[in-house]
Amino acid sequence: MFKKILIANRGEIACRVAATARRLGVKTVAVYSDADARAKHVAVCDEAVHIGGSAPKESYLRWERIIEAAKATGAEAIHPGYGFLSENEDFAQACADAGLVFIGPPPSAIKDMGLKAESKQLMEKAGVPLVPGYHGSDQDPALLQREADRIGYPVLIKASAGGGGKGMRAVEKSEDFAAALESCKREAINSFGDDAVLVEKYVQRPRHIEIQVFGDTHGNVVYLFERDCSVQRRHQKVLEEAPAPGMTPALRQQMGEAAVAAAKAVHYVGAGTVEFIVEQPGGYDRPDQMKFYFMEMNTRLQVEHPVTEAITGLDLVEWQLRVASGEPLPLKQEDLRIHGHAIEARICAENPDNQFLPATGTLAVYRKPACTSFERGNVRVDDGVREGDAISPFYDSMVAKLIVHGDTREQALARLDEALAQTRIVGLATNVQFLRHVARSASFAQARLDTALIQREQAVLFQQEPVGLPLAAAAVVAQTLQAERTQETADPFSRRDGWRSHGRTQRRFAFRFQDAEVHAVLTYGRPAALHLRVGEGDAAVQGALQFEALSDGGLLLEFAGERTRAWVHAQGEVDHVFTPRGATRIEAIDLLAHAGDTQAEGGRLTAPMPGKVVSFAVQAGDTVRKGQPLAVMEAMKMEHTIAAPADGVVQELLYAPGDQVTEGAELLKLAAA
Repeated sequence: MFKKILIANRGEIACRVAATARRLGVKTVAVYSDADARAKHVAVCDEAVHIGGSAPKESYLRWERIIEAAKATGAEAIHPGYGFLSENEDFAQACADAGLVFIGPPPSAIKDMGLKAESKQLMEKAGVPLVPGYHGSDQDPALLQREADRIGYPVLIKASAGGGGKGMRAVEKSEDFAAALESCKREAINSFGDDAVLVEKYVQRPRHIEIQVFGDTHGNVVYLFERDCSVQRRHQKVLEEAPAPGMTPALRQQMGEAAVAAAKAVHYVGAGTVEFIVEQPGGYDRPDQMKFYFMEMNTRLQVEHPVTEAITGLDLVEWQLRVASGEPLPLKQEDLRIHGHAIEARICAENPDNQFLPATGTLAVYRKPACTSFERGNVRVDDGVREGDAISPFYDSMVAKLIVHGDTREQALARLDEALAQTRIVGLATNVQFLRHVARSASFAQARLDTALIQREQAVLFQQEPVGLPLAAAAVVAQTLQAERTQETADPFSRRDGWRSHGRTQRRFAFRFQDAEVHAVLTYGRPAALHLRVGEGDAAVQGALQFEALSDGGLLLEFAGERTRAWVHAQGEVDHVFTPRGATRIEAIDLLAHAGDTQAEGGRLTAPMPGKVVSFAVQAGDTVRKGQPLAVMEAMKMEHTIAAPADGVVQELLYAPGDQVTEGAELLKLAAA
């Protein structure tokens, strides 16, 4: 076993690798950029080396700096994590040339599987089923258009060197192909330095099922069963689970053996994932009719590896370290077993209600559910952040991974919902409540899975939170009173509980909830009774208000016939209210403050998130229609098209392609038509 390794990554995967290394007695070296100087992964490692600027190309993609850091600190091996350099054959070879062990497959395997087109040709020779498509090296746009027309629409354009949904577009009809191809190629060159693409038939009602494989230097290869990763947005995974619901033993064995054949075809060593697209011609309830096709092989540890760890009871990072140090695989295929069911939810800094645009900001509040590390039956959180840390625009938007395990899928679902309810994040938009909606949806609960689940269930997934105004207002009022109680003195004339020497008194509150201003009246009774009315007239909700403080900072709240636990976190004038059934926001209005005049920002088009301006599709003087593409921005390695909100005339472009802009920056002026 190694004595010291360098982790050539950041965030939660760097922390994850460090945890296993520490348990095995292996020292760790972190590398960090300017933006990550105080990051969690730097703190949890034994040593840390600064390698450059905040942008990945200035730090985490500079392998010469990483190799220098490894040699300078006496590290024997480099763990690449996932993303960045994890599937870069040149980096793997550079490690070997420097006398360092690359904790991953040999460079030849990365090369063979790194380009989707070439890998599919290899898989065809190995007898692994393929989706009909074009995987050739001729990248002439006219040829690609003809091939797409030949295959038949819808088709999927995919960056040959890509992954993670980048450089990928589904095209419904021939006339849209050219524009989608151009966008794919641009995104691919920016993300991977290679704009080659392949074109495939877009499988209808597809499931995304992947097989975890592991090989060693002694020629052994096993599969550690499957994961279902069908729930996706922007072709990126949202929820992953193991084992795949509805999987028959026969199909599991067929897919597992096909994955092993794929790994052996490239003499694979270490952890890898063979991804299949699974067609359901007989519908969701006929798993016996499912057909699987090879998509790609990820020559690294996957983000969703914890669900495999949960159902097998194994530490895959430990397996990586042992295999890389020359040991044989710890277990044979016949020794591997599935125990229960596990689900992973990716908690990301993004706004699901605004097309999942990434968000940046500071984790002013970051509270996690109680968890243990690898023990089955519990909750696990893998993260690389702490409360007070910032989510920057330089890296991936993932904040944490929440993993639950249960004896059955139903039990795991219940634990997932409870754990998500206990997760409280304030300071930036996240998808936590959206994840609860997905887990509660009929399609997911009943395992009616395919990659279009989110679109199919959008009426349910994007609904308003079940925490309504009356309960939210009651929680904020109760929290205000509780905060005041902690500051009270024994002097009755200094107390703020409404005490008077005679009669009753009332106190007024005002809130803004979902763009509407609402007033509430709190009446102090005797002895110490509280009555709250929220709203006016027939729409008012009123009743006794009772509450008591909980040890974790929450409240046990009772109002208008409802009893619940609530946590209120204030950020400026906005109060974030969390309850077991959901979360919402309510803005407290200072009735004594002067209400300033506000005006709508007409004639402006602003950046919906911080990022880089890629291109403008218009010039000053152009007449545009509502919905017409105006500009393309790039943030967190993804492209986003910005469309005209209404008909108009472009007056002025305020930035140039390549400029970095902040969220809300005015990109161009648009006059009404």
